[in-house]
Amino acid sequence: MHLELDNITFIVVCYKSENVIYKCLDSLPINSKKILIENSRNIKLKKELELKYDNIEVFLNDNLGMGASNNIGISRSNTDFVFILNPDTIFKPDTLDNLINDLKQIDDFAIVSPVISNQRFPNYKGIINENNKYQDIISVNVVDGFSMLINKKKFQGNFFDENIFLYLENDDLCKRAIDLGHKIYVFNSSIVDHIAASSTNMNKADIEKLRNWHWMWSKFYYNRKHYGLTKALIRISPNLFSSLFKYLIFLILFNKTEKIKYYNRLAGLICSILGKKSYYRVDN
Repeated sequence: MHLELDNITFIVVCYKSENVIYKCLDSLPINSKKILIENSRNIKLKKELELKYDNIEVFLNDNLGMGASNNIGISRSNTDFVFILNPDTIFKPDTLDNLINDLKQIDDFAIVSPVISNQRFPNYKGIINENNKYQDIISVNVVDGFSMLINKKKFQGNFFDENIFLYLENDDLCKRAIDLGHKIYVFNSSIVDHIAASSTNMNKADIEKLRNWHWMWSKFYYNRKHYGLTKALIRISPNLFSSLFKYLIFLILFNKTEKIKYYNRLAGLICSILGKKSYYRVDN
């Protein structure tokens, strides 16, 4: 499959990401099209980025979450392909060239992704053929959302699920692509750095509250959406009982940090089971 740089738009969603966004954008081709969704409405950052970089549009937005914000970026793109990036993702000098070159070896795709440089934590799951796991091109079921090239026509306008504020929005997109019979690949010759847990400069305690609440909310929502209520309850029950047990233990031990952690996991999970929206925010 032949792909040109001018048919790709890079989309980055930011929320208080001033510490990392410049390294991310500096690593992209100078003349590439870039759309940045700035969810903390930082007007100063918008002006600085639009002054520093060519071919960039920065949109100030309320914090709607990763899925909804990426959808805004996709809707404003005028290319056939969009490259979704987290602000703490950094391309190597040959990342994009190697990816475009490897694309020539496949006929079609819904999603492709580079591999993360730290292979102790692979950014993909569900290798279709284990015999091909060491090949340059691997067919998989899921790729992480911090670096994914999307073929827009495969989704017919139905991209990220906007009910999901944080976590598993990429799993949901990949699951729908696979269910439609589309292909997802990772390219071992194309490598990116991902500075995990560095996409925002929010207070660490607030980040932990947000993560624990939304991880459990999204986990149940995803399972109920794709496998039904009964299977979702069965799959999530170990998390429910484990979080409840640990919350009670740390309550008794007066361990405030761990108590809050498991309280938020329980709260997110129970809200999801009750069908409530993923409303939880700690910093607006």
